[in-house]
Amino acid sequence: VTVKMAQLLVSTSWLASALRAHAGAALRVVDASFHLPTSGRVARKEYLERHIPGAVFFDVDGVKDKTTDLPHMLPTSADFSLAMQELGISNRDHVVVYDASDMGLYSAARLWWMLRVFGHDNVSVLDGGLTKWRAEGLPVESGAVQPLPAQFTAKAPRLDLVRTKAQIIAKHGGETLVDARPAGRFAGTAPEPRPGLPSGHMPGSRSIPFTTVLDPATKTMLPPAQVSEVFTAAGASLSSPLVVSCGSGVTACVLALAAAHAAQRELPVYDGSWAEWASDPAMPIETAAKS
Repeated sequence: VTVKMAQLLVSTSWLASALRAHAGAALRVVDASFHLPTSGRVARKEYLERHIPGAVFFDVDGVKDKTTDLPHMLPTSADFSLAMQELGISNRDHVVVYDASDMGLYSAARLWWMLRVFGHDNVSVLDGGLTKWRAEGLPVESGAVQPLPAQFTAKAPRLDLVRTKAQIIAKHGGETLVDARPAGRFAGTAPEPRPGLPSGHMPGSRSIPFTTVLDPATKTMLPPAQVSEVFTAAGASLSSPLVVSCGSGVTACVLALAAAHAAQRELPVYDGSWAEWASDPAMPIETAAKS
């Protein structure tokens, strides 16, 4: 599926200008930071210490399907609508999402993807995130932001952007699975951050650690041609049918954003990702030694 959307990535200079110009009548900035439990970082605490002026905090781990033990699976349309309303986001707003990852992008793409799943295409990701924003000396503020509630109605989820375990098993659409986890976890040589889960990968999958589509110096996404080269080198050409996965459906969305940026492709995300696959003893797992 090709992409019809707002500008995918906006620069720090663009956002700083938009905020200064008070073009913000229909501009909503959202901190969607999330950190693994093993990181020692607490996203909401850091948000209260420093965030882009006017930004509200979206809890990746809180706005989820409450009926499953799997981490932060997609919520219902009704729950997502309520979460957006409480953040002061309306269906008319241009939403700019960022996170505070040291890499420049980690979890913000998850909210970018969720908004699109629920029919809100007017969403961009801040290229370089809070790390680049702060490095440039742009203003931050502390404390909570109390937005006025807004009217937001999520549409029925776009199932073309989501894959289930059953679809992965069935190799839905002949899609090659691309895994965004670090190379060691894919190979089975490094442990998973979630207790009790083995590392390794799904048979036939390809490894593209999400950091490989980011520039380590500038923290921004690589230019389209370089992103395409990363996918091709991994055996997952952006012209072929692909589905993206990771540990729990967060960094897979970085690869989905990268594919949209490089090839105007909308890649589906395996929402359950490795947390679901590897917790089922019946599912085959390969490691570097066996694959």
